[in-house]
Amino acid sequence: MKFALPSIALGSLLLCATPLFAQAPAKPAAPAPAATKGQVVKMMWIDPLTGLLGPVGVNQLRSLQFTADKFNAGNVAGVKFEVQGVDNKLSPAESLNALKAALDQGVRYIVQGNGSSVAGALIDAIDKHNARNPGKEVVYLNYAAVDPDFTNSKCNYWHFRFDADTSMKMEAIASFLKDQKDVKKVYLLNQNYSHGHQVAKYAKETLGRKRPDVQFVGEDLHPLAQVRDFAPYIAKIKASGADTVITGNWGSDLGLLFKAANESGYNGKFYTYYTFTTGTPSQLGTAGEGRVYQVSYGHYNMGGQIGQWGDEFKAKYKDDYYTTAFVHMFHALSNAMVKAQSTDPVKVAAAMEGLKFNSFNGEVEMRKTDHQLQQRLYMTVWQKASKQYPYSPENTGMTLAPVATYESYVSSTPTSCQMKRPG
Repeated sequence: MKFALPSIALGSLLLCATPLFAQAPAKPAAPAPAATKGQVVKMMWIDPLTGLLGPVGVNQLRSLQFTADKFNAGNVAGVKFEVQGVDNKLSPAESLNALKAALDQGVRYIVQGNGSSVAGALIDAIDKHNARNPGKEVVYLNYAAVDPDFTNSKCNYWHFRFDADTSMKMEAIASFLKDQKDVKKVYLLNQNYSHGHQVAKYAKETLGRKRPDVQFVGEDLHPLAQVRDFAPYIAKIKASGADTVITGNWGSDLGLLFKAANESGYNGKFYTYYTFTTGTPSQLGTAGEGRVYQVSYGHYNMGGQIGQWGDEFKAKYKDDYYTTAFVHMFHALSNAMVKAQSTDPVKVAAAMEGLKFNSFNGEVEMRKTDHQLQQRLYMTVWQKASKQYPYSPENTGMTLAPVATYESYVSSTPTSCQMKRPG
């Protein structure tokens, strides 16, 4: 199915996951169990397809479909994943309407990631639904909403996160900055919602612990997906004397920030979470070479099967395959379904707790205490693509090349979660 341009309202898209590619993610070591083989697992993706952040959502819905196709070509449970996508316009209210529609259609697995405000609303609504409707429970699969509260004070049994949370990524950033003595004055610029607040909070706490000599010379929060000109913010950053900016911005809010920095001649460093998202590499261009860093659970140049899939995705969509947390998600689901001998969300949720499996970035574990995936993280830097690191996002001639790796025991952060389990 071909997508319209992101600026056009796409409405609801029903995408039946059919095996478009022969290569499976992992050849089953044994025949799929009869209890799950051939079963159809319906999933509802709820995220923005329109507005300033629409291009990111379009990419991620394509990525989810693409990954479902790969796993439908062969997974250990022998199930077929059927994906339905709905444009929530980044609105919690629209998301709750989409959730109701999913429940009416008998969908038992909800997939969402863009916007912690939406994630918080879904966590609460799903918890209430499951308490009131035994036998019709649903599981929430979070691939990108990284507010640490969701696996701390607001942890919920029905919520599972496959991205690394804000605190984990900041632990890796601070570990890297510990040895970057040229970083002395830091400015915090973030979106004004829970994720942005948490980036600022953990930057001050974590960097303060590992680099107490660093000065925080400014801090700003701006409206989410509303700012079209970041020149005033860049002017404040330059006036502060900051040599480094730490930002959790994503989508248009990061691409336009880089555009303003390039146009103003700001030469400081940026430490980011989401440089790889749609549109941002093009806005960055070559101006940020050696000065823009990203922390994530993967990168463009990992090679192997995930690298091959990235090349296939780009050839098919002329876009980049960067939300590979979907690979974690499908591995977890299919392995948990084998363990549970069922596709029932209640049994699958119980089986995912504490589950360990191999994925594209090594062995990962869905921590039972709080349902936060523990995984390896990478620090990468924006530089010219090369023979060693050849992948060029958005055909910029540039790439994100790995400069440091942090094993899960380094990036892991403690949790205050007091999980309330059913029954």
